Amino acid sequence: MTRDDGSSTVGQGRTAAPSTGTLDSFGGEIGRGQARTIRARWELQTVTRTRQAVAQDLMARGVDDEVVSEAELVTTELVTNSLRHATPLADRTVRIHWKARGNCVEIEVSDGGSDTQPAPAPRAMWATSGRGLRIVRSIAHEWGVQRDEKQTTVWAALGGPSRRRVGS
Repeated sequence: MTRDDGSSTVGQGRTAAPSTGTLDSFGGEIGRGQARTIRARWELQTVTRTRQAVAQDLMARGVDDEVVSEAELVTTELVTNSLRHATPLADRTVRIHWKARGNCVEIEVSDGGSDTQPAPAPRAMWATSGRGLRIVRSIAHEWGVQRDEKQTTVWAALGGPSRRRVGS
């Protein structure tokens, strides 16, 4: 349903932002183009701001509520893990990139890397943390890690297979 202000209601009472002309808190136009990239400050508030930016953008693109909710959770986990376990990129930021094709969404978070390879922590019944990549693995259709000498990128595909698998 479209409202007078150009926004629309998207299931579960969510309101999608207008798809043109509206900017998110990072200054990017919501719902514009096939992909979005933001570079966010290396600070705790980045988690909430990026989660909101991804959700607003995907809702404006008409992505199903379930996939938007999954994208919010995956974004939260990947950005949190980056801030907790890695170093910032050279410009003291973390890079968040996402793209949507229908209800298939790919999200990637890049940072300056760390001494260890990102991997799900072993299962621990009473642990108070360490579940981030286990959650991502359980939600994502696929996920993976790409590393080079300057950065580490953790990515996840939601709502269907990623286009990263060549020849599959």
